[in-house]
Amino acid sequence: MNAELLRALRGFVGANDQGAQAVAALQEMLTLMQATPAAGRIGIDASLARGLSYYTGAIMEVAAPGAAGSLGGGGRYDNLIGMFLGREIPACGFSLGLERMLVLMDERGMFPPHVRDAPAQVLVVLWNAATMQESLQLARELREGGLRVDLYPEPDGLSRQFKYAARRGVPVVVLAGDDEQAAGQVTVKTLATGEQVRVPRADLIRTVTARLELVNTPLVARDSSPITANS
Repeated sequence: MNAELLRALRGFVGANDQGAQAVAALQEMLTLMQATPAAGRIGIDASLARGLSYYTGAIMEVAAPGAAGSLGGGGRYDNLIGMFLGREIPACGFSLGLERMLVLMDERGMFPPHVRDAPAQVLVVLWNAATMQESLQLARELREGGLRVDLYPEPDGLSRQFKYAARRGVPVVVLAGDDEQAAGQVTVKTLATGEQVRVPRADLIRTVTARLELVNTPLVARDSSPITANS
């Protein structure tokens, strides 16, 4: 199919020098790719167009069979870097659509069971905007301790955050509200049992790990009631 399209393109550009050079460049790329794992996976599409105007050569898009849209795209843009450096620098590159890739992997069951069934072991609650930095630090410490951690994206009602954890099957929730921070503590709650404890910050990872062992994580949480309030 590529060979037929190249023949048609040669006939279309005729004696036009720039057009002939472009077709020759496509032919050269196809020839070179025969010696790589990309052989047999490259298709020329004369209708392909990308919206940015800085491309100076071939453009490309990455697609998966049966998937709508592309997973990445790019091309040759010799003049772009030179606009900022004041001299010509040849360049080419592409970007990947991470979100589309994740959606496609999920649709096709490509994630291992422990990621698919329980994407996080711990949810760090955002108490309010003032404690956001502390919540980010808690999430970092837990991840550095080898745990899979989800951080709620915005300060919201505790009930909504706990329902989110329950819906996603996250077995343990961690909270550092104003009182906890003042005392150098954190609150840890096991959703499956409703049990909650306040422990020193230094005991965070040990306490969370022990709770996860008790509920044999990953576990679909059954209790979504919020942490009771002295926080």
